[in-house]
Amino acid sequence: MLLYELKAGLAAYFARLDQKAPVHSLKDVIDFNERHRNREMPYFGQDLFLKAQAKGSLESYEYQEALAKCRRLARTEGIDAVMDKFRLDALVAPTLGPACLTDLVVGDRWRGEASTGAAVAGYPSITVPAGFIFGLPVGLLFFGRAWSEATFLKLAYSFEQATKSRKAPRFLPTAQLNA
Repeated sequence: MLLYELKAGLAAYFARLDQKAPVHSLKDVIDFNERHRNREMPYFGQDLFLKAQAKGSLESYEYQEALAKCRRLARTEGIDAVMDKFRLDALVAPTLGPACLTDLVVGDRWRGEASTGAAVAGYPSITVPAGFIFGLPVGLLFFGRAWSEATFLKLAYSFEQATKSRKAPRFLPTAQLNA
């Protein structure tokens, strides 16, 4: 679904650009990146762009089937079922582990994201700063069923006020392993 939606979302964005814009499509971006490979992609390629470009439209059978399945699993049989069973107002989880360090050998090393379920369901979520691990930020995610934004905003605001975890971002050459 991500690849189909990336392609469609970028097409909608490019459609709003002035004719003087240097690119007007995902294909234009891919071509630009290839022409300027040494500058634009010195370490990594554009795998997601290439895969997205190969996908069909949001009206395609494949996309519609995947969308229906994901919504059923993430909504009806997922978030909604858990919230109903345990009579919850919200779900709370670490957004993901500490931010990834730039690693030019193996790239990002994601260890799972709590935000995926809400994103696939199309449900609201909000992440707030929760602290730091070796100087790298971690966030706390509040999410749940459709139309529950007011609950998340209250919870997130209360958490932020109670913890005061947010610090202004800094750009460091390496992680602070003694922190």
